[in-house]
Amino acid sequence: MDVENEHGKRAWAWLKHCGLYVQALGKWLILAAVTGVLCGVIGSLFHIGVHEATALRDAHPWLLWCLPLAGLAIVGVYKLFRTEGQGTNDIIDAVHLGKELSIWLLPSIFLGTVLTHLCGGSAGREGAALQMGGTIGYNTGRLFHLDDRDLRTATMAGMAAFFSALFGTPLAASVFAIVVISIGVLYHAAFIPCLTAALVAYGVSLLMGVEPTRFAVEMPELEAGLMVRVAILAALCAMVSILFCSVIHFAEHQMKKRLPNPWLRAVVGGFAVIALTYLCGTTDYNGAGMDVVTAAVEQGTAHPAAFLLKLLFTAVTLAAGFKGGEVVPSFFVGATFGCVAGPLLGIPAGFAAALGLAAVFCGATNCPLTSIFLAVELFGDGGLLYFALACGISYMLSGYNGLYSSQTIMYSKLKAQYINVHTNAHHAGAPHAEPPVAGSVKDRTGARK
Repeated sequence: MDVENEHGKRAWAWLKHCGLYVQALGKWLILAAVTGVLCGVIGSLFHIGVHEATALRDAHPWLLWCLPLAGLAIVGVYKLFRTEGQGTNDIIDAVHLGKELSIWLLPSIFLGTVLTHLCGGSAGREGAALQMGGTIGYNTGRLFHLDDRDLRTATMAGMAAFFSALFGTPLAASVFAIVVISIGVLYHAAFIPCLTAALVAYGVSLLMGVEPTRFAVEMPELEAGLMVRVAILAALCAMVSILFCSVIHFAEHQMKKRLPNPWLRAVVGGFAVIALTYLCGTTDYNGAGMDVVTAAVEQGTAHPAAFLLKLLFTAVTLAAGFKGGEVVPSFFVGATFGCVAGPLLGIPAGFAAALGLAAVFCGATNCPLTSIFLAVELFGDGGLLYFALACGISYMLSGYNGLYSSQTIMYSKLKAQYINVHTNAHHAGAPHAEPPVAGSVKDRTGARK
């Protein structure tokens, strides 16, 4: 009888143990589905809004002169919703530190980004995607009464879903949301929530008529000589990514230092973009510029100075307080630089543009796996090994620079050494972070438990 009771207890314990996994899976599938639907719908509306705003500006070039007014409106919206100063770094901190995210960030960044594109500011969409997606994921998690740790995963799921809805790259979006927080650490427990949310959002965006971002480019056969030339191009792209991040941060710092009043900063920055547009004699550098990226990749054509001009336009736009993001501009900078530099190395222009897009994105975000998956989803898997080599070299040689200052790099890029430093606050050879105090527990975000 005692033996039977013992077997019964073991069976019950085993069932309870299995139940924990089933419960966790069910919880995340439901939450991810809800998050994916919300992000898919709002993300699709956002995509349509930005697209229509761009089309309206193209049809009415005089809207460029409204950019200073748009800047004032953006400052007003952020003050109205009490979200001043909040951005992508706050989303990263929400995962790192459990920081709360106001639901009012959602309408703030939505309206701010549409106004920026409507009036010709040079910015992307993914900054808005990460902010809106993270906000949706976080607040959806609160509705489900998730605890602190699960709220962080819910935030990442929202980031992945919104990114996927905008670009149609669910795998890259999932991995990006997981790895961009702490470089060197992969939150495996967040993979199913992020992937599920990303797939659902992608499906919703397709139903709402949002075309996924795809490029047609011919991939060359694998051969040693071309691999060497691709490696050289990747090293150059790493330098471009350092320049990109440095100029963005320098412009932001200088604008805030010299023009601390956000109203004045928006007006001055708006007129600066107008002046730059007329000096260049083209609107190629206003808005996201995806048509220029497409021309570089699919036609192999780009102005030799396009990558520098886009960098200048974007730095001024974002430093002035206009909204959007830096990732699409990094696509532009990488694609146009690769298109110009590639043929000098004997690499076909279109293929070099695709390599440059992935490599500069990688150097700017410190996410090599994401960049490889992104390249496969954007360009196909024909050049997988070339893209892997380019992203690996760009990641290593770009140092500890990055677009997001709240991002942490957990392990050195030079050796297998734990450093746990913030992006843009570390240099190779500098003293690394102190190891955890003996007897304390330190989680992988570096926060004390």
